[in-house]
Amino acid sequence: MDSAALLDLLGNENRRRILRLLARKPCYVTEISDYLGVSPKAVIDHLRKLEEAGLVDSRVDSQRRKYFSIARNLRLEVNVTPYGFGAKSAYPASRGLDMNRCRYLSLDVGRSGESEPGGDPEGLESLATELDRLESLENELSMAQRWVQGRLTDVMDRLSEEFDTRGGLDGRFYAEVLSAMANGVDTVPKLSRRVDAAPEMVEEALSVLARYDVVSHDGDRWQITEA
Repeated sequence: MDSAALLDLLGNENRRRILRLLARKPCYVTEISDYLGVSPKAVIDHLRKLEEAGLVDSRVDSQRRKYFSIARNLRLEVNVTPYGFGAKSAYPASRGLDMNRCRYLSLDVGRSGESEPGGDPEGLESLATELDRLESLENELSMAQRWVQGRLTDVMDRLSEEFDTRGGLDGRFYAEVLSAMANGVDTVPKLSRRVDAAPEMVEEALSVLARYDVVSHDGDRWQITEA
């Protein structure tokens, strides 16, 4: 399910409350109904939509009661800036992901010792320490994301102002074209869809940017020229 559909799904307060409840424990329909104060029929409809989105799954116990629980980890990010609106959804990466391959990110990814359940009590201490470290890291990453978002807006402002001073160019439009290219959009048709402009306008903008040696192309593919 794409990010826009997820936003629509989670826009309902009762669905968000269901997810908060299921994050604490698996529940059956009557429990959820009592918690929300709505009819079982309405709960079943919400659960159906959450299941279709892959956020919730179910199992039947020995008494034939159907329990619902959170199906997976999901991170949904929403960015609202003067230059655009967007949402991204991401599932957890493999535990074997090599973070050292990230060009500009330096993390201490060493893992603390682990123990089997019921094993050495020091395993609990190690896990608690690891939890503390990861929670701190998550907070640091959140701060870093906010810093990057602020810097992106600042650079977009400066790009827009710079183009505005060069022959009356539409600075905001040119900044949006460059932003799309920075996100890997590299052909005129794709750029046209991303910035919601006619292909002719995009081609003209690319020609102007090429004259300033800001972009270059290889056949039909365009890229930002590295300084």
